[in-house]
Formats: sequence, C-alpha cells, structure tokens
Amino acid sequence: MNGVILDFDSLGPQDLDLSALFALPIDWTVYSETAARQVSERIVDAQIVLTNKAPINALSLSQASNLKLISVMATGTNVIDLQAAREHSVAVCNGVKYGTGSVVQHVWALILALTTKLTDYQRAAVDGRWQQSPFFCLLGFPVEELQGKVLGIVGAGELGRAVAKVAEAFGLEVIYAALPGREYGDLQRVDFTAFLARADIVSLHCPLTAETTDLITEKELALMKPSAILINTARGGIVNEAALKQALLHGTIAGAGVDVLTSEPPRDGNLLLDESIPNLIVTPHCAWVAQQSRQRLVDQTVENVRAFLDGEPLLRAVL
Repeated sequence: MNGVILDFDSLGPQDLDLSALFALPIDWTVYSETAARQVSERIVDAQIVLTNKAPINALSLSQASNLKLISVMATGTNVIDLQAAREHSVAVCNGVKYGTGSVVQHVWALILALTTKLTDYQRAAVDGRWQQSPFFCLLGFPVEELQGKVLGIVGAGELGRAVAKVAEAFGLEVIYAALPGREYGDLQRVDFTAFLARADIVSLHCPLTAETTDLITEKELALMKPSAILINTARGGIVNEAALKQALLHGTIAGAGVDVLTSEPPRDGNLLLDESIPNLIVTPHCAWVAQQSRQRLVDQTVENVRAFLDGEPLLRAVL
C-alpha cells in the first residue's frame, strides 16, 4: 500500500519515536514540506496521505483516484476540502486532545506575561532603566492581579475547559460564550455581547469555520473593557487583524497575545508584526510544540492508520 507524508518536518521529527509509524505495512514516500501547487502530483498514486498544513483541495482529490484515507496530523481540518473528500469516498481523520498540556501552558504564559508586564520589566532590567532607579525596584509598568477577575472562554471543548481548570487556581471567575445562532445544553453560557462586556480576559478555543471567521472585529473589540486582554491560540482568521491592531494602538483594549496569524508563515508580512503596537505578544504558532504533545500526535496517527488497515472504525474520524 502506498502512503505519502506531505509535510513531515512540521512535526519536528528529530526528537520523536517514529518506529511505530514506519513499522506499518505501508510504502511511505516522505516529503519534508509540500507547497500547495505540489500536492496533486505528490498524492496522485497514494492510498493514504498524512498532512499537517499542506492543503488538499477538490482538484487534488479528483486526481487521486486511489486515495482512501487522509489523516490530518492536527486537530483542525480546514486544510481539507471535506465536501470533496465525501464525494470521492475518502475517509478523513485527525488528532484530538494530543496538545492540551502544551497549549494550556502557552495560553497561561501569554496571560501571565501580559498581566505582569513581563516583557516590559525584562527589557527595563537590561536597558539601563533599573540601574537608574532611585529605589530597589522599578515601578514603571502597572501589574494586575488575576484574582477576582473574569476569564471568558470561547469554545468549551477539551482546550477551553482545560484552560478553565487552571483559572481556578488563580481565583478567576470563568464564563463561557454563547455564540449567535448556536444552541447549547451542556454548560451555562453568556450571550456573546454580554460575555465580551464582562470578561477581563477573552481566550479563544474554537475552530475556524465560516461562522467563526472574523468573530472578533472592531465591533466586538469595542464591546470589551479597556482593561481587557485577548488571547488567540486557535486560528488567525477568527480575529480581524486590522481591527486588533487599531484597538491596541488606540487603547480600546489593554493587550493581546496571539499564537496564530491568518497566513502562516507570514512570508509577505502581517499587520500584527509591528513593534509599534503596544502590549502585543505574537508567537509563531508554537503553542502545541512540546515534545510530549508531538509524540502523542504521532501515536494517534499510527492508531488511526492501523485501524483503517484492519478495517476497523477510525478512532478519530471526521468523515
């Protein structure tokens, strides 16, 4: 059986145990990376394809007549044309819950860095300002305690609820957003408008879909407290980047931490990669990259492919 791995190096494979993956009875063709224009040619004869971020669109699927399974080495499946996969009877599966510890850790690193003004104080410690202080400490940047504040979470899945568990230790009240047009039955939710007005911290943990694209725009940012911060470790398109930049420049909100951008990597630049924007931390989509997280993802991928080969139900099937 022929298999193709389109963007193997996106896993950082050097420190992973890959023995189970390569022990599968599959003749793997491994590419370190694959541009969108190369996908069709590379999967044309494949029966199984593994991809992280290399997109598989309707045209590629129509040309891959032998293709039976796409295993996405990520949770988000927005890189796959799911409707086209369904039409061509191609099963799609993904990874779930593999990066919880890593992502939650990163979310709180962003929250803590912003509320303690960590980067400002670190810079002041080495650029001469501390040395010039008349006192033993430097008081130039206002620090906010988390205790008693409100953490608002958009998306109450694995990641959102795990972030909420940590919030308890800091004495935060947690609320969950009720997005427009949705019905919920598992948790008490707060109407989105009221949610934005109440939250001191808004953390996004929802997938990028047609409904969540530009979920946070100028209108939503204006509803937030001037003292609020926004955290996005989900997907870049959920937040309108131009609106976020203006909100930070004009003090509409107090700060933001983002691990994702609309186009990654930002080879043509990005509005948020601007050092003049105050109280903004941008990290390069690295919230998930702890070694343990990546190993779990490989292990889940092996489980899914093995289930497919054995004719068993896929453990994490999307289609």
